[in-house]
Amino acid sequence: MHKYNVDIELVKELEDKCVKIRKDLIGFGYHIGQAHMGGELSVIEFCVALYYKYMNYDVMQPKWEGRDRLVLSKAHCSQALYTIFADLGAYTMDYILENFETLDSAVFGFHSNRLYCPQIEVSAGSLGHGLPIALGLALGARKQKKNWRTFVITGDGELNEGSNWEALMAAAHYQLGNLVCICDRNGIQMTGLSREIMDMDPLDEKIKAFGWDVKVVNGNNMYEVCEVLQNLPPSEPEYRRKPVFIIANTIKGKGVDFMEGSYKWHSGVISKEQLNQAQLSVDTHKRIR
Repeated sequence: MHKYNVDIELVKELEDKCVKIRKDLIGFGYHIGQAHMGGELSVIEFCVALYYKYMNYDVMQPKWEGRDRLVLSKAHCSQALYTIFADLGAYTMDYILENFETLDSAVFGFHSNRLYCPQIEVSAGSLGHGLPIALGLALGARKQKKNWRTFVITGDGELNEGSNWEALMAAAHYQLGNLVCICDRNGIQMTGLSREIMDMDPLDEKIKAFGWDVKVVNGNNMYEVCEVLQNLPPSEPEYRRKPVFIIANTIKGKGVDFMEGSYKWHSGVISKEQLNQAQLSVDTHKRIR
């Protein structure tokens, strides 16, 4: 039984939005050629919940000072954010495609760049940089006595980078309660299973030992995603408490049968036949509760 009451109609609305974003994202991936589809599909529920409900943010005013900040540290999955920005009206998908990885106007790239796309908070690509930068943003909010919150999304394979663990120690030391790290734990990296490449278990106990408030959820279950985000403690920069670390257990390639659980779709090229098959698969997986 769930401890907190989450609006079921909201959950259904966000689930339907996930279906649209997944289908649009798959089409996007097909048109640009190679894409990091597996990790993008696994994190859709959290991205949708944040941008459409739980993050204080307006894509049409991306430099508004009072906004919450989101740092996509696993920036090879930036196409998921571009798809959301298009759906929210900041760009048309045609414009994104016309300005994707072009020599003269690379507004959008496989790895996000804040200098070209104003909705991007932090240029990223080299793994392990996002959490340290998010730590700095959260500390800056405290210094300025601002109530906005900083979210950062990492991959589980990304935790192989030692810089993350330095940031985990520092955030706990400064008791940055306005910082939330979401780890997309889909269990798969570029070349295989994360546990075989570098076993992180027991991840929850390790993060707790570093001084964080740890939540473990099914990151592809919109009810659980809404529940954990709805019940985050207030973002009060001067109030010192543990930062929040959400372990989001997800499925790589979520929603597409032939991509789910396969490291081969960490990065891959979608054929015309696979495009139709993938979008049909997303429709058949619409919502599972």
